[in-house]
Amino acid sequence: MDDPTTPSAKPAAPVPPRPPPPARENLWANLGFNIALPALLMSAKVQKLIGLPPVAMLLVALAFPLGYGVYDLWKRRTWNVFSIIGLVALLLTGGIGLLQLQPQWVAVKDAAVPLVLGVLVVGSLAAKRPLAQVLLLNPSVIDVVRVEAALEARDGWPAFRALLRRATLLVATSFILHAIMNYFLARHLVKSPPGTPEFTAEIGRMTLLSWPIIILPTGLILVGAMYYMLHGLTKVTGLALDDMFHDQPAKPKEK
Repeated sequence: MDDPTTPSAKPAAPVPPRPPPPARENLWANLGFNIALPALLMSAKVQKLIGLPPVAMLLVALAFPLGYGVYDLWKRRTWNVFSIIGLVALLLTGGIGLLQLQPQWVAVKDAAVPLVLGVLVVGSLAAKRPLAQVLLLNPSVIDVVRVEAALEARDGWPAFRALLRRATLLVATSFILHAIMNYFLARHLVKSPPGTPEFTAEIGRMTLLSWPIIILPTGLILVGAMYYMLHGLTKVTGLALDDMFHDQPAKPKEK
């Protein structure tokens, strides 16, 4: 019989439930509002069909990435990188047309945006959470809490940082390659003075061709960087690949 004078052991504290993952980002809405719809509105045929002045059309086009970025910030409590890029690119493109600058400035603009992003990605290695880590380990998909706990348990932080540096160089390479290809595509296609229908048509054609010529190959490099990062994490953390993703909610059983 237990001694009544002996204090009973305290019950174990309940394990707190894992917080739900952040709301997932809608990829198609992201591409549509930030890239496809603004590019469509800036095309010559749509501008002629609507009949608004260039400044008004630019403001309408800007409303889509701006509105989606504000909505995403309110819903997911995070800045949408694609919305920011879309806003900057539209402002630069519209500014070149409104200020009647020479066509070569389109090439400079199209090369400058991804080039600056590539430099920022490399420079962010000195930050607590580098941009490559944010891009490749999206907390709405990856269970970052579980990954970090496994790194802590296995003393894997030095190996993780080395892995992150190599993945960062891959991400930066995709942006720099994007900048170089953007420049030469713009120089090859955009020949007409800004403000003319020919200029607007050339911009629309360049936007269309940039998908198979530029975005697809550089996107494959980003996918390769993500695969390299996740595959390396399985070795550093000891977790299986499936264990690094958030648990999917169980489907209700059919009666």
